[in-house]
Amino acid sequence: MSAYLEVSGLNKRFGGLQALNDTNFRIDQGRITCLVGPNGAGKTTIFNVITGFLKPDTGHVAFRGQSLDGHTPQQIVRRGIARTFQNLRLFTDLTARDNVLAAIAAQFGESPLGAIFRPFHTAREQARRTAEAMATLEHVGLADRAGEYVRNLSYGEQKLLCIARVLATGAELLLLDEPASGLSAGALDNVMTLLRRLQSDGKSLLVVEHNTRVVQRIADEVLFLHQGHLMAQGTAEAIVADPKLAEIYFGGAI
Repeated sequence: MSAYLEVSGLNKRFGGLQALNDTNFRIDQGRITCLVGPNGAGKTTIFNVITGFLKPDTGHVAFRGQSLDGHTPQQIVRRGIARTFQNLRLFTDLTARDNVLAAIAAQFGESPLGAIFRPFHTAREQARRTAEAMATLEHVGLADRAGEYVRNLSYGEQKLLCIARVLATGAELLLLDEPASGLSAGALDNVMTLLRRLQSDGKSLLVVEHNTRVVQRIADEVLFLHQGHLMAQGTAEAIVADPKLAEIYFGGAI
């Protein structure tokens, strides 16, 4: 039986830096898998390869048994994988609602000719997409901020908006790059609750995370990466309790 997501023999070098070194792992559908490791371990590089932003030097990525090799980021989103970024990449001069609308798959109403020759159809389509965007914002707890410009949102709200945008794509596998970083305690709890709710909704999550509290709260499985190579895979409890991994990650006990 094919793995849900399978990464096989990935290698990626940037000049003299070996970012990925024969990286191999599989993740299961319907689970929250956390990707952890020290800075420079290759976590974001793996995200970039999986989602088509980088081409590996060697190796393969397969989703639901189908190769993603050579696919563009847009094609990979259509296949059912979407991701967030560490630097958010939101449209700060647009509203929260418009940011979500921009992530919904293109429809007939976006065609200039369609808007001219089928205006009523275009209006109905726009109303449908706006309702979909509002439902997505409601799901992440931002419905009351829909009309606010992104630059006026708090950092925690912007993090939630990033998750809303990947949900708006309709993807079933969500790759979240440090969704809890820089958050206050209250915002942190909100994000952890949301991630578990997304899992209950049928989403699968691959999450890059540094906060061990978050990892222990949300992870069904943990992948520990070091120098671009998978060193360990197991439960959060087993990974956190391993003194060798703690020395690599923190230079001492966790």
